[in-house]
Amino acid sequence: MSETAESLDFRRKRLLWRACHRGIREMDLLLGGFAQARIGGLDGRGLDTLEAIIDIPDQTLLAWATGEAAVPPEQASSLLGELLAFRP
Repeated sequence: MSETAESLDFRRKRLLWRACHRGIREMDLLLGGFAQARIGGLDGRGLDTLEAIIDIPDQTLLAWATGEAAVPPEQASSLLGELLAFRP
């Protein structure tokens, strides 16, 4: 069953809030800025992927973004790659 436009909008608002309120200021800026720029164009599957990314701990995402650690193959996605290349 496909999601309604209203339910997608609700998910977008909820995910945007979560992306902008991480706990680590650097991740608020990176993930929040990325979500603000891209969330309007994501469909249900894209929102699922973004939600999975948001569930990754701040320290792990920060290590991937700075190149301190490599992204494990099971975590890699095109959306995550776009996030890690994003510069607010």
